[in-house]
Amino acid sequence: MDVEEILARFDREIRRHPREGPGAVVEREPGVVRVVSADGGWTGITWAGLAGRDAEEVIAAQIARFAAAGRPWEWKWYSHDAPPDLPARLLAAGFEPGPPETLLVAEVAALPQHPELPEGVRLVPVTGEREAGLLVRVHDEVFGGDHSVIGRHVLTRPGTVKAVVAMAGERPICAGRIEFHPGTAFAGIWGGGTVADWRGKGVFRALVAHRAAQAAAAGYRYLQVDASDDSRPILERLGFARLATTTPFVHA
Repeated sequence: MDVEEILARFDREIRRHPREGPGAVVEREPGVVRVVSADGGWTGITWAGLAGRDAEEVIAAQIARFAAAGRPWEWKWYSHDAPPDLPARLLAAGFEPGPPETLLVAEVAALPQHPELPEGVRLVPVTGEREAGLLVRVHDEVFGGDHSVIGRHVLTRPGTVKAVVAMAGERPICAGRIEFHPGTAFAGIWGGGTVADWRGKGVFRALVAHRAAQAAAAGYRYLQVDASDDSRPILERLGFARLATTTPFVHA
C-alpha cells in the first residue's frame, strides 16, 4: 500500500470534497474548505493548505465567518498540513486542542469480514428510533456527554450512513457506524466504543469486520478511521496502516 499516494487521494476526495448531511453547506475559498451545518451537525474546517499564504489572516477570516454560527466549531488539523507551525498559530488565536487521533486506512479486501461474536452477543442494525436510542446510550456511557445528535445523524442519512449495535441480551454494549462517500474510494468507520466490562472480548473487532463487509458489498476499496490510542493497536493488528495524525482544534 502506497501510503503517500493514498493520503493524497484522501485529501483530494474526502477532505476537499466533504459530503455532509441535510442542511449542511460546503464553502470554499483559497486555501480553505469549510462546512457549516444546521441542527447541531459538524461545523468547521475540513481542509486547509496555507503554504505561501498569511496564516494569521486566514485564521482570523475563519473566526469571523463562523462567529455567526453561534456555537463552537472545529479546525480539523492533520500532521501533514502546511505550514508546520499551524497548531501554534491556532493556539495563539484562541483554539483549544482536543485529543489527537491517528488516521488509519486499510484495503477493504484485506480485512476480516466475518464477525466472530462472543456467546450471547448479537448485532442489531439501526433502522429506527429505538435502535438509534440504544446507539446513543452506548456512546454516552463510553465517551461521556450527550450524543443524541449522532442518533439523528444516522436516521437522516439512511442512504450513506449505516449503524449497528452489539447487544448482550437486552443490554447495548458496543455501537458504531459506517459512512459511505459516493464517488470516492473511501468509506469511514466511526464509534465502536465498548462498555468497560465487555472490553477485550472481541466485540470491537466483530464490529470492524461487520462494517468491512458492508464496505465490500458497496464496492469501496478503502476503509478509513480516526483511531484513538485505545483502538489504534487493535486496528493495526487487523491490517490498518497509519497515514497521519489528526487533532481537532475547537474555537468557542
